[in-house]
Amino acid sequence: MDTRPLRRPAYRRMWCSTIATSVGSQLTAVAVPKQVYDITGSSAWVGYAGLAGLLPLIVFAVWGGAVADRMDRRRLLLITDTGLAVTSVLLWAQALAGLDSVPVLMVLLAVQQAFFGLGSPTRTASIPRLVPAGEVPAANALGSTVSQTGMLVGPLLAGALIPLIGLAELYLLDSVALCAAVWADWRLPALPPLTGPGADTTSGRPRSGWREIAAGFRYLSRHKVLLLSFVADVIAMVFGMPRALFPQLASETFAPWGTGFALGLLFAAIPVGAVLGGLMSGTFSHARRHGLMVLCAVAAWGVSITGFGLSAALWPALAFLVAAGVADMVSMVFRQAILLSAATDAMRGRLQGVFTVVVAGGPRLADALHGSIGAALGPRTAIAGGGVLVVLLTLALALVPALRRYKV
Repeated sequence: MDTRPLRRPAYRRMWCSTIATSVGSQLTAVAVPKQVYDITGSSAWVGYAGLAGLLPLIVFAVWGGAVADRMDRRRLLLITDTGLAVTSVLLWAQALAGLDSVPVLMVLLAVQQAFFGLGSPTRTASIPRLVPAGEVPAANALGSTVSQTGMLVGPLLAGALIPLIGLAELYLLDSVALCAAVWADWRLPALPPLTGPGADTTSGRPRSGWREIAAGFRYLSRHKVLLLSFVADVIAMVFGMPRALFPQLASETFAPWGTGFALGLLFAAIPVGAVLGGLMSGTFSHARRHGLMVLCAVAAWGVSITGFGLSAALWPALAFLVAAGVADMVSMVFRQAILLSAATDAMRGRLQGVFTVVVAGGPRLADALHGSIGAALGPRTAIAGGGVLVVLLTLALALVPALRRYKV
């Protein structure tokens, strides 16, 4: 594994804080769909609940990216991580009170996604200010690996804790973990905006209005390789992310293994593969054909998801999800590397805002799509069909030379 960025103290603090927060956030990621499914008994409602957070995520990620290009990024991280911690406390309170209200859950999820949308582009856009340019792919791999480790440990821990302490305490543990992120934000150096292409300095400092947001989209439209890298991720996540169907699969197809146990394994399997991919980052982080690596990884994701949908037994299904996780890690590393290397610092916040919408918003669209189709046709049919569609669309995207030939 390429660990060079950990020699940089500021990056090391940020990276270490994600160990706790990645586990904590996954406790909430399991608790929310589980609570919605317990209340409604419907996978469609699980998908709708995920969709409730999509609009605030889109609005605040795009706007937050512009804000990240205007104000001190350290200060913005302090604000957003504190807001996330407070929201987790409110989720704990509603579960403890036994409200059993899907609308309340949706409102709190929307608030949580608004804070996430503000903070996520800021955090990623800060990486090139904390490590040298040559270490950016390695830093992406390290950050993604620890995040995926949290996505592995968190669901397994949630599956073990739900029968013991219930759902409410999972939300509380998430809020406690977020305190680590706030502490790490406090220890970061100041990250004020830099001047450069894309910065509007007519008033002495860059601004973050709608004109600046529009400038970010214009910048994206003029750089075809950036735009196509986003399209590749939309294909993978919208049509190939079946997590909304995990509760139904755990309750029906894999019920003999125990609902909680099977649910934890399903949520953890993709992160297992991602961690394995991250541990092998030294074998691919120096690759120069970034565009080709993205296309191959997305196609491999589609093949793996198809295999998962066709699997009637738990262990083969988990093996396909692990393979999908490896492919997702490779795709994530090189998509981020393309974005951070091809954009100026004055544009990174805005482009990371769009990246956040794609990465986090795509799976939420997938939740609604898979939840609805799965409720109508069955979960395995919906999953396998989505995987096949990912492969076909990726092959079509590979016909465009801009992404296929991109290298550094």
